[in-house]
Amino acid sequence: MIHAFQIALFAHLAGVSIWVGGMVFAHFCLRTSLAELTPQSRLPLMESALGKFFNWVTWAIVAILLSGGFMMSKVGNMQAPWPILAMAVTGIVMMLMFGHLRFAVYPRVQRAVQAQRWPDGARAMTSMRRIVVVNMVLGFVTIALAVMGRV
Repeated sequence: MIHAFQIALFAHLAGVSIWVGGMVFAHFCLRTSLAELTPQSRLPLMESALGKFFNWVTWAIVAILLSGGFMMSKVGNMQAPWPILAMAVTGIVMMLMFGHLRFAVYPRVQRAVQAQRWPDGARAMTSMRRIVVVNMVLGFVTIALAVMGRV
């Protein structure tokens, strides 16, 4: 496989683009556009959109992990330049935060929507928004580290 590294890099960047770009869209565009709606209208729409987005992020994470692991093996694993190691650490932290968001916070939103408990759904969405903001910042830090560690 002559171009294996380039293919891995493409898969990695595609996964990062889907994940970080999706967070930017959801936070700055979708959320703010729906702010005018009542919770009865807004929360079911957000629950549906986020469910679909989380499926995309799950596949993006798989691509990021596989391609990142492959590329790390080609640049020395734990002997890689510090920005690449730091990028791997921030990426893993982001994945753990996504896991909490997907498997702990998002089900609270789903239950609130199903039971039409709008205040509970709003609280869960506020928690979700905070996690997304932190993850989005970490995403940009990770991208900056990738640029610094370019090999």
